[in-house]
Amino acid sequence: MPELPEVETHIVELRPLLEGRRVEGASVFWPRTIAEPDPDRFCDLIRYRRFGELQRRAKYMLLGLDAGWTLVVHLRMTGTLRVVPSDRKMDRHTQVVLGLEGGEELRYLDLRKFGRFWLVRDADRVLPSLGPEPLSRHFTGRWLHGALARRQAAIKAVLLDQSVGAGVGNIYADEALFRARIHPERPAASLTLKECQTLCRTIRHVLRTGIAWRGSFVSSYEPPSGVPGRFQARHQVFRRTGEPCPRCRTVIERIRVGQRSTHYCPACQQVSV
Repeated sequence: MPELPEVETHIVELRPLLEGRRVEGASVFWPRTIAEPDPDRFCDLIRYRRFGELQRRAKYMLLGLDAGWTLVVHLRMTGTLRVVPSDRKMDRHTQVVLGLEGGEELRYLDLRKFGRFWLVRDADRVLPSLGPEPLSRHFTGRWLHGALARRQAAIKAVLLDQSVGAGVGNIYADEALFRARIHPERPAASLTLKECQTLCRTIRHVLRTGIAWRGSFVSSYEPPSGVPGRFQARHQVFRRTGEPCPRCRTVIERIRVGQRSTHYCPACQQVSV
């Protein structure tokens, strides 16, 4: 699933292609993609709307439109948005098309069809409960320490809770925990304030580095430009099972935490408190 850096890359690449451009028409090929309103109403409402500011909130894209509308997009597992010439052959995984002035189209491609669109006036109404942005000044070690208090679940699972780690997913949770030397199965409430401060810093570091390298190219994810991100070459533990730890040379192991594959170094990340 695209995580914060991949969604941020989407926004950065789409801004110069969409901001200020008018939607000339819309077609929906997979009705379930449109969560709100119904697909026919969606096509009517978005036609002749003009794109304004494009923003990101956690893993959600907020595509501003005129007249107070916002197109909220969640890419889920395999979604991607691309701006292409309208005469380009349609990919068989295209689910939604927005015709743009100037002879181009914004196409939404989604192999597994899990992504969702909401066309609404109040984006907050359709967003889930989200914690502070990890790259904002509100995401601090002290805030994280308070958020983890009384949470006995494994820290890896808690970080994937978007009310705590807004925008953090499997890749960046593994990478941040490794850099903080915290075992992914540690009870979240057992982390000290100092450990939370360290973890806060490593979360920020891996997210910023991920953005700088335009995200991780894994599975079927690609950014709008079609040029893969390169952060996967800098993964230290994620999908490195059986390889030597870059810090101590112990073999990296894979376990399951909260039904999610988790990668860690058993020497650098001790489970004992």
